[in-house]
Amino acid sequence: MLIDEVQRVPDLWLTMKYLVDQDPRPGQFLLTGSARLLAMKELPDSLVGRNQTIELWPLSQGEIDSAPDGFVDACFAHGPDITAVDLGLRKRDYFDRMCRGGFPEAVRRESPKRRRDFFDSYFADIINRDVKQVADVRRASEVKHLISLLAGQVCGLVNYSALARRLDLNVHTVQSYLDILELIFLVRRIPAWSSGAVARTVSAPKIAFTDTGFAGHVAGGQKSDGLDGGLLENFVVAEIGKQATWAEERFEMFHFRDRRQNEVDLMLEDWGGNIIGIEVKAGETVRKDDLRGLELLRDRLGDRFLAGFVLYCGGNSLSFGDRLRCLPISALWTTEAPPSQFDY
Repeated sequence: MLIDEVQRVPDLWLTMKYLVDQDPRPGQFLLTGSARLLAMKELPDSLVGRNQTIELWPLSQGEIDSAPDGFVDACFAHGPDITAVDLGLRKRDYFDRMCRGGFPEAVRRESPKRRRDFFDSYFADIINRDVKQVADVRRASEVKHLISLLAGQVCGLVNYSALARRLDLNVHTVQSYLDILELIFLVRRIPAWSSGAVARTVSAPKIAFTDTGFAGHVAGGQKSDGLDGGLLENFVVAEIGKQATWAEERFEMFHFRDRRQNEVDLMLEDWGGNIIGIEVKAGETVRKDDLRGLELLRDRLGDRFLAGFVLYCGGNSLSFGDRLRCLPISALWTTEAPPSQFDY
């Protein structure tokens, strides 16, 4: 049985729990919703041990292009030995993909106006339906304003106090609104990575949107230094987040920044503590200085640091010394994953 938007009827959960306990065959119920259901406080039971949760992201670039989408597994298996074919994509092409996003309806609408109409409707639905379904928010305009502020500084460090001042709210209210936006799967927080091997790190998280098409639409009228670069970084974060749902390797995503402004946009840490570092650049060339943060982590972490990559808008795959390489951003979806250990 398929039940859509199940967050609207939390009373059904106890009935389903009873039915599953009586007949534990898997696959009897397929529950879908526009929120992270098990995080909702109104649920009378979490059905622990009786369910499996699958996060459904917007389409990946590999799904759109019928490409392998195996970058993450290849990174952990092969380290810096990955290379990528130059598809001829350059900055304008990547930004077109970034602004299209991955919602099927946005992907199939080639007209810019029709795509804007879709995102306008989606934004209205978020405010008028999704937010109100999961929380008692009396002033939805405040949440709408917060979404606009986050889109204008996408993948920047979160300063709760600064957001609170701009919204004329207290910090706790801003934090609760961010919790709601995560609950409805609009954004996700990328926590800061820290280790005794690297002292004096910044602890603030970053905020990334699950879909860069929506984020770019909301931010379209805003002027902000680094906004395009932030959206491109968000594009990479989202593609890797999608791969996390099917990759063989189990890992978590972090960002790194220390007090001296050394930073790495994205760090993937597997369950054994091994690290892949990723820096995202909007340019079509890579400079030695672009690898400064990756070099710091490599030198401090030693063998735990498997590889560092600069993903950029050029087409060449180049080595930059010990375990460091630059690759075109398209390597995210054109790289083949190694054979699965479960393949026969």
